[in-house]
Amino acid sequence: MRFIMANEEGYHGEKAPQYPPSEGTYTQDAPTYSQAPPPINEASKPHKDESGNWVTFEERFKVEKPKWNDLWALFLFLGVLGGFIAVSGICLHAYASTRSFFGGGIYGGNEDFSLNTNTIILLVFVVIIGFALSMAYFILARMFTKQFIWITGILNVVLGFATAIYYFAEHYYSAAIVFLIFAVFGAFCFYSWISRIPFATLMLQTIMDVTRTHPSVLLVSLLGALVASGFGAWFSVTLVAVYVKYNPTADSQSCGTTAGGECSHAKLIGLIIFITFCGYYISEVIKNIVHTTISGVYGSWYFCSRSAQGMPRWPALGAFKRSMTYSFGSISFGSLIVSLIQLLQQLAGWGEQAARQDNNMIAVALICVLRCFIALLNWAVQFFNHYAYCYIALYGSAYIPAAKETWRLIKDRGFDALINDCLIDPVLNLGATFVAYVTALFAYLFLRYTAPAYNSSGSYYAPVVGFAFVIGMQICNIATVPIKSGTATFFTAMAHDPEVLRMSYPDLWNQIVRLYPRVQERVHS
Repeated sequence: MRFIMANEEGYHGEKAPQYPPSEGTYTQDAPTYSQAPPPINEASKPHKDESGNWVTFEERFKVEKPKWNDLWALFLFLGVLGGFIAVSGICLHAYASTRSFFGGGIYGGNEDFSLNTNTIILLVFVVIIGFALSMAYFILARMFTKQFIWITGILNVVLGFATAIYYFAEHYYSAAIVFLIFAVFGAFCFYSWISRIPFATLMLQTIMDVTRTHPSVLLVSLLGALVASGFGAWFSVTLVAVYVKYNPTADSQSCGTTAGGECSHAKLIGLIIFITFCGYYISEVIKNIVHTTISGVYGSWYFCSRSAQGMPRWPALGAFKRSMTYSFGSISFGSLIVSLIQLLQQLAGWGEQAARQDNNMIAVALICVLRCFIALLNWAVQFFNHYAYCYIALYGSAYIPAAKETWRLIKDRGFDALINDCLIDPVLNLGATFVAYVTALFAYLFLRYTAPAYNSSGSYYAPVVGFAFVIGMQICNIATVPIKSGTATFFTAMAHDPEVLRMSYPDLWNQIVRLYPRVQERVHS
């Protein structure tokens, strides 16, 4: 695989974008230019080819033989989605048939053994709050780009410590300790990143400038957040319905009354694990479809905006079509790996909770070590996948070839250059954690002050607050994908073809060279 070059043949032999000749002088130590950047002209706008047809994204970023990649993963995802729909339908039908027993509002339930309508209302509020905060966070990044990193870091640290202090005051020590650890770690990370803020600010300003000239990025972000929020609400209702349908309690009104078999603890646990995996998997696929779609827009901007051939027409639509057809299997493949790791992380959390209830401190310590290892693995795989999807978006690659290209990029640039020199992703993760803090705290307060009978002993605080935390974080992660996608695509394109940026945007190039000199070196083939 080869990226389009400014002075060579393009990908798969396609004619490369042509740029105006530069009359300025350039040196490795002090790049200078005697002429202004080439002006934006009609060539930068969507245009028609010699046959009178509009030039499209598919024509600009061709593959030799467009084909469906990683079909097995595509069919696996469809099977998982079908399974989730089936479980949801059966359990929601059972819930509807006994709805009067479980209540029609916050205080109306008569049972004290399982989640009920109170929980559904709680989680719907969690979805609404998560969506509203995520959209506000994205707008904040767009309006106050320079202050964005500082505001995010400070708010995250303050709210993290405030949440931990509140839980200590309420004697909810397990949650207080977890949030305190998160807050201390977040404060340390933010302090260590201060020296790298100038480069991150420049990158963020560049990415946000592209969103202003290509509003389709904002539209894709909004639609992605809405879809993610809708799925979050569906998942929340299904979670409660599964508890209602399969909880083998003598007082249950729905066991055996509808399709789906008799109740048992084994079925309940198995289905909770299954729908949890479905929640992670489907959310990851939604997020990565948004990612690859927006990567197509940023790739078109980088390689085509100042070229003689101009931008392709409707790049977001073209990238979305590729994501939903030829590349859907590759997206499902990468998402599957992350989802399995996230499921293991969730299972380890449940195991730690059970060990604490049994006062088995040795098991708690061992599981804590395991959770740290799984968390590190989850971070590494998500980081790796994020760059691999850039190759998938622009070139329609299968997942394994894209992963090989990503590994070559990492070996050449090193983890330090990709992670530490560009800290936008970590800052956005802090923002997602901020949203998750708020949704988790809301869930706790809701349970505390509505006092549903099923939580009279406090045993449902941990799972409900945990699900609220995950839902809030997933929604915010999807809402901020445009910024992450732009950063990853821009960084990857610079690493492979810095000459395109030097010829197209020399002023921006000069600023980047001052803050990140290694941009002048191309990744070795």
